[in-house]
Order: sequence, then structure tokens, then C-alpha cells
Amino acid sequence: MPSRKQIALSYEPVIVTFADGEKAELRKPVLSISELNYGELDANIQMSARVAPPMIGLGLLESVPDETLIALEDPDDANGDGISGRANRVWDVRKKETVIGRFGWKAGQPNLMQQNAGAFNGDLGLTSSLFPVENYTSAQEVCKTMPNGGSPEVSDNILGFVEFYTQHLAVPMRRDIKRPQVVKGKSLFAEAGCESCHKAELRTGDIKGRPALSNQVIRPYTDMLLHDMGPGLADNRPEFIANGQEWRTAPLWGLGYTEEVNGHTFFLHDGRARNVMEAVLWHGGEAQAARDRVLEMSRDERSALVAFLNSL
Repeated sequence: MPSRKQIALSYEPVIVTFADGEKAELRKPVLSISELNYGELDANIQMSARVAPPMIGLGLLESVPDETLIALEDPDDANGDGISGRANRVWDVRKKETVIGRFGWKAGQPNLMQQNAGAFNGDLGLTSSLFPVENYTSAQEVCKTMPNGGSPEVSDNILGFVEFYTQHLAVPMRRDIKRPQVVKGKSLFAEAGCESCHKAELRTGDIKGRPALSNQVIRPYTDMLLHDMGPGLADNRPEFIANGQEWRTAPLWGLGYTEEVNGHTFFLHDGRARNVMEAVLWHGGEAQAARDRVLEMSRDERSALVAFLNSL
């Protein structure tokens, strides 16, 4: 008897053709859920698959001053370059105020403390001082009777240890930086306009009690801002001020280590891209012009671009 599945993931092919005639077959994910235990889903339920993003360098990204991110914003494209990034504005549970968002695919979390506490609660069902309520719905009455780890289940002391850990996961050293193909790819990356969003260099601020994170020049290849990536990548799911087509620019540092560390090369928010070039080809919206320049590249130029990205 075949096993039953509640969540099914299938893919639709999307063909893209380079200027030299070479074709690439992309894949668009299609999600469906069946055999529900608590009745039909509400009509307003929104679904979007997610791949867990890398955790390297998070403390450094957290240490970039708000003023830096605000200075990078151009929500009305005042300079006319077609790029109109903006920082997400999200709710800080501890401060009880709206602040700049930094973490998550749509920059929906303001800091690592809240990101971690939210994961404890939403992913593991563990309460903390930030999220003291168990994560279940009124229809799941049985959850009230289940054993728990006390109140809260995750102490502030543990949250502090986890915060320190996530802040200090180091970024790996780049490889092959002087190899001619990599050098050429770096130039092509800039010429295509990719650095308009994937900023090569940022500087951290002076962070009290965190000398390893303070006053550092970092090269994460992100501006940490939201950008409209077009309908092709849209999940139509808003998050605070981010709309269904906006995504935070993903940091590229450590990209070339993905397969070695994770055992796969599934990129973008839902893992639809099976390699670096597929990820590039899904770029639309504000990144459409840069993506079109990549389509015009020769095979050798495309190889150089990929070599540069894998050197990060």
C-alpha cells in the first residue's frame, strides 16, 4: 500500500534561452496539502516553501548600523537606475516598537535574539520570555494536556548563549581569488549591475561587549534591503511592509561552500534553483536588466561569472 503524503511538492518546467542559443530548464515549485487533520484550510491561508538560509556571518550583518541601511534605501528610485530597495520595518517584541528588519527571506526579524526565540517557539514549540505562549491553535485542544518543560521552557540564560553562538559563526575564507577566470567573473558581476543590490562591502558599528563584531569591513554581497524581484519569484505572501514580490537581498559570502556543507546546491527562498546560474536566471523585477545582461554573455563569460560566485 503506497504511503500517504500530506504535503506534495511538484515542479513545472520553465525554459530560458541564452543569446547564443543554449537553453536552461528552470523549475517552478507547486505546493499542495491534503488529508488535513483539522478541517479545510481557510481561504486566506498562504503557502510558500522555504530553504533554511546559511547562518555564517549573522552577527556581522546584525552589527551594520541602521543608518547605513537607511542610506542605501531608494524606495522611489530617485537616481533612476531601476533599483528601488527599501528596508523592512518590523515589530521588535522586546522593545515593543517598529524597527529595521534584517533576517529572514523577507527581512522579517529585527535581530538574532528574536530570530532565535521565534524559531524556538514556531519550529520547536518551546516558550521563552519573548514568546511565552505555546504555538498551537484553538482546534488543537490536545496540546493543552501534553507535557511541557516549564514556563518558560527556554531561559534567558540559554537564549543569551544561543545568541552569542549565532552572532559569532565565522565567514569562510574566499578561494581562488587570483585565478584569471575568477577575476574575470568578478568584473562581469559588476558590469552586469549585480552589485546594485549585492553590495560588495559594508562596515559594522561599535558593538558593546562584542569586539569581534565591531568596526569591521565586511564583504557580504548584500544591502539587506527588500527588492521587487518580479512575478516569477513571487510567493504573494506579505511580511510586514514587504509585499508578495519583495525579497531581501541574500548575502553571497560562503556561496561556494554550499554543497560541501549542506550536501546540495538548492538556492533561492524555496530551493527551486539547483545551481548558481539557475538562481541568476530567476531574477526579475528590479534585477531584470542585470539578468538580461547575463543572457547576452558567452558561454565562457557565464562560466567565469559562476566561478567568481563559487569563489565567495
